[in-house]
Amino acid sequence: MRRVLYIAIFLFSSSFMYGQNVSELELLKGFNHKETVVYKMVDGVELNMDIFYPDAAKMKEKNPWMIHVHGGGWAGGSKYKILKPRFLSTLHTLVDSGVVCVSIEYRKAQGSSNAYDAAVDAKDATRFLLKNAEKFKLDKEKYGIWGGSAGGHLSLVTALGSDSDFQGDSHLADISTRYKCVVSYFPFTSCLNPDLRPGSIFEDETRFVRLLGAPLNEKPKLAHLLSPTQLLKETSSPILLIHGDKDKILPISNSLYMMEVAKKKNADVQLLTIKNAGHCFKGSNISPSMEDLNNYSAKYILSHLKD
Repeated sequence: MRRVLYIAIFLFSSSFMYGQNVSELELLKGFNHKETVVYKMVDGVELNMDIFYPDAAKMKEKNPWMIHVHGGGWAGGSKYKILKPRFLSTLHTLVDSGVVCVSIEYRKAQGSSNAYDAAVDAKDATRFLLKNAEKFKLDKEKYGIWGGSAGGHLSLVTALGSDSDFQGDSHLADISTRYKCVVSYFPFTSCLNPDLRPGSIFEDETRFVRLLGAPLNEKPKLAHLLSPTQLLKETSSPILLIHGDKDKILPISNSLYMMEVAKKKNADVQLLTIKNAGHCFKGSNISPSMEDLNNYSAKYILSHLKD
């Protein structure tokens, strides 16, 4: 596989400028060291990742790291969603604490691709970084994954799914993954539980065609693989769910159901409920506040990566 490595100065990079707004350009000024790396190619198309490094004085030979998987309904969004308020403060805290953060591109659920391909890409991004850990000064054991909405779902699937079920680039196939933690904001957690569909984007089931590439009844095996609650085990990576109690896109019933499953399986899953918050934590007088939930998320991650 052809790999391209280049330093990206975001303010002038045409690849970054396309489709980005001034606020994101300004936000990126707050990060001193950024690098863009192509981690795989699929049908001649490059998939890349942006790496946010701590200041040189805080870098060690082996540094903990987090992969961020963006949301966007599986068919949209971009890796720059990590700059949204619901993630930005956590990103700053992690980088300031010596954690390398990586935000990835993945195949969207469009045309012949579906959410399974996105999870494969997230696995391959992890495998690529593990294979090149020395080059990027990454610890091969202290790493995790996080994201929101579709990215929260994909983060769960990526961490909980077995490597053998999510094989992608043949050059990375021999590398195994084991995430220290998962942080998933307002995720979708099960294709198989019909009780989660009322009042959500899956109520009429047409969204399953995007998720699976076909109607739900035609893809039972894939529906299992893309259901985090089905993949959860007692030995799974520790998980923090953060969900608004007024979410009408992916209701909090998704996270509550995962908590029920976790209790039955004796898995390590926690839930932070955000009162008065809709999807993406939208709403007035949300509690805990955006600042507090960002701090909570950062502390959870650091407690698992810095031990």
